[in-house]
Amino acid sequence: MNGNEKEPIENIEDSQTSWEELGISNDFLFGKVMQDAELCKELLQRILPDLKIDHVEYPELQKTIKGDFDAKGVRLDAYVNDGQGTVYDIEMQAVTSKYLPKRTRYYQSMIDLQLVDKGQDYDTLNNSYIIFICLSDLFGKNRYMYTFENVCEEDSEVILNDGAKKVFLNADGKNGTVSEELKAFLDYVAGRPSEDTFVKKLKHAVEQAKENREWRHEYMTLLMRDRENRKIGEKHGEEKMFLLMERLIEDGCFDDIARMKTDIEYRHKLYVKYNII
Repeated sequence: MNGNEKEPIENIEDSQTSWEELGISNDFLFGKVMQDAELCKELLQRILPDLKIDHVEYPELQKTIKGDFDAKGVRLDAYVNDGQGTVYDIEMQAVTSKYLPKRTRYYQSMIDLQLVDKGQDYDTLNNSYIIFICLSDLFGKNRYMYTFENVCEEDSEVILNDGAKKVFLNADGKNGTVSEELKAFLDYVAGRPSEDTFVKKLKHAVEQAKENREWRHEYMTLLMRDRENRKIGEKHGEEKMFLLMERLIEDGCFDDIARMKTDIEYRHKLYVKYNII
């Protein structure tokens, strides 16, 4: 819904996972399954039961959104409109990272840039939901769902009403009030058995998707490109680290050398300090 896309294909699961073994928690396969507008609509309705979604218009799977020529683009798993002006970005996240909240901020800004042409009024911005489906709990409260919108710190009854909401689903959740239908979907994402009718439809759609030779070829192409990007990134990372070590040795900062090997954030600060990035 990763460079010019969503980061190297972290959610194409493990590089050793074969096409035949992929499940709904794989972002590539999830995107293909969400090409079915009815399945996409039913999933959105389970996640957001208070909304009345009449139909889903033009689901655009793996849609790439780019800003200016030098801006980092994003590849959206499922980017859809409900026909009433509300825009939904649904992301499958096999890897739960502490950076996901900031990623939602970036995705929101890129989506808004697409929705408003230059010179138009801000009140033309559509309402939007960015939905991340995670395999594990990002926030440590063991909830099925976390919904965020901008609220006044001084008075929680005052809501900004900017039309933007972020939703994090936790397939490993145990707390909170959500429907049995949504729990069944989360069980399926987590690999637990379910006899839910919608889950059965998703299972069938997954099996059909895996019979598509064109999609298999596309997946393998992305996987090979990801491996190459990682090799390039690893080589570049090694070069930066060696350069940093040289600078630290010159300055006699031997304690920093030991720390930066295991502390990624501290290493980044040193890169900035020595103008290496």
